[in-house]
Amino acid sequence: MNEVAAIFRQGFKAACLTVPLLIAAVLAGAMIGETSLSPDLVLSVLANKLAGADLPVDPIDQGIIWSYRLPRALVAASCGAGLAVAGVVLQALLRNPLADPYILGISAGASTGAVAVTIAGLGGGVLSLSFGAFNGALLAFGFVALLARAAGAGGGRAATAQIVLAGIAGSQLFNALTAFVIAKSANADQARGIMFWLMGNLSGVRWPDVYLAVPVALAGWLICRFHARALDAFIFGSDSAASLGVPVRRVQATLIFATALTTAVMVSIVGSIGFVGLVIPHAARFLVGSGHRRLIPTAALIGAVFLIGADIVSRIIIPGQVLPIGVVTALIGAPAFAVILVRGQRSAR
Repeated sequence: MNEVAAIFRQGFKAACLTVPLLIAAVLAGAMIGETSLSPDLVLSVLANKLAGADLPVDPIDQGIIWSYRLPRALVAASCGAGLAVAGVVLQALLRNPLADPYILGISAGASTGAVAVTIAGLGGGVLSLSFGAFNGALLAFGFVALLARAAGAGGGRAATAQIVLAGIAGSQLFNALTAFVIAKSANADQARGIMFWLMGNLSGVRWPDVYLAVPVALAGWLICRFHARALDAFIFGSDSAASLGVPVRRVQATLIFATALTTAVMVSIVGSIGFVGLVIPHAARFLVGSGHRRLIPTAALIGAVFLIGADIVSRIIIPGQVLPIGVVTALIGAPAFAVILVRGQRSAR
């Protein structure tokens, strides 16, 4: 109970600092786009919808803000926060600075599960898109873990390389399975839509997606934040964590379940978005250190703001055209990944 109370006290203090920044980012996402809208207009729409005001607003502008941009910004924030926290957890559990849901093939597995349900009809219409993505994510993580173990991943630099290589192999396998399902079962229109979705697409996001993404992101954050002390112990290895009284198997299962579920839900809504779970934890660690009590909320905030910003860029970088958000995150994340890789090699010498 004392641990839970401490978490809520620290969470309240953090909220006082982070909520205004997050609200500002969401409002920016609602204002900036193909056509810029004024802050007064956005606030008027929010007053009409949330407080029952009757301020004069053009119906078209109100539809753009309330039905399109605001849900899009909220889902982008949830997705960015969820993927960033998942990256923090995986890097701690695997003791690998290059671990994240995208590189380890979890996103690719979630995409395969989602496509198998929607296109191939797996489950006969009983399984939901998110449930299919979740099972695909767990299957991919299990495959990568088994492959890394079979390759003899133990500790040190060799283990880091083996886990990354196993993740690359898993990503390629599940991407190939996704392409096979699309080629076999999808018509031309479905294939075009799925391929655009797989690159990360927020264009079809609406309020029902918000009602799914926000609770899942919050639940994943709470679960991971509750296990912050255990994650601190895992930095020194599972044996050290066990010697400190951490129930290793239970904590690992809980955190893997939380990260897989979060990744799967986000992938089922917006597709596969790379590098958020890799780059954002390193940026947060640079700001607040490696203690997970501060690292997890900081990574969640930076991830949320980053993905809202990436979504804004995807809408304005090419006039009259919306880029897949995964293209923007890859353009930023790939150079950052190269820097992290080079710095890791130098520090290991």
